Amino acid sequence: MKSLKLLTAAALALTLGACSTPQLGYFQGVQSGQSFDVSKPVFATFQPGDKLSILVSSKDPSLAYVFNLPVVGNYRPNTEDNPITNRVSNYTIDQDGTIDFPVLGKIHIAGMTRREVADYIKNQLVTKELLKDPTITIEPIDLTYGVMGEVKSPGRYAFDHDKLTLLDALSRSGDLTIYGQRENVLVARTENGKQTYYRVDLTNADQLYASPVFYLRPNDIIYIEPNKRRAKESSEVGNTLAQPTLWVSVASLLTSVAVLIFRK
Repeated sequence: MKSLKLLTAAALALTLGACSTPQLGYFQGVQSGQSFDVSKPVFATFQPGDKLSILVSSKDPSLAYVFNLPVVGNYRPNTEDNPITNRVSNYTIDQDGTIDFPVLGKIHIAGMTRREVADYIKNQLVTKELLKDPTITIEPIDLTYGVMGEVKSPGRYAFDHDKLTLLDALSRSGDLTIYGQRENVLVARTENGKQTYYRVDLTNADQLYASPVFYLRPNDIIYIEPNKRRAKESSEVGNTLAQPTLWVSVASLLTSVAVLIFRK
């Protein structure tokens, strides 16, 4: 009888082990009202090769017109199915970190945030008495970040916020799948000509908010590694062995065999 109990317990342990589920929760142990120190916000800055649009406006549009690049239009008939779309020409930051701005000439903007560029241009226009009441609107054109691995919608996404967090990025990609490792998220970042890697534990709120990659930068790459369950299912044999129904059947068979043996 003792041996029968041991066999039954072993079979049950195998069944429970096969049915174990991956860790899916975030911010484990966080209590209501608990607060955490957050890493210093990182604002996206422009770099050589980036594209951006700069629109200068004022109360008198005829005065602001000279400071804007030409509007690019499509030269074709305007129809309901194929309407004409116009856009302002874009600037591309050269390798020296400068753009050639109308009237002002070459200005260095690499390393500056969107707000800093707008404030600088506005100050130049006012100081040189070129425009009294300019409003500067700046929009990045091709700033992106990437999400790879075990998320619902991997791909490249527009970096269209001055401050973008890792949580924002994962939310846009549809969140991690049940196969994604939440304790070991990898973020790759290019800094000073070198590729630097950071690891983040999404289940640890204190570590997450203090991480240098909590605030993302343009061109960051987020990679979600597959967990052990996904690794097992990557092969035909592993997929078969990972099925709970298989282990339930094995446990049932072992129990039946044990009963028959010890009846004799």
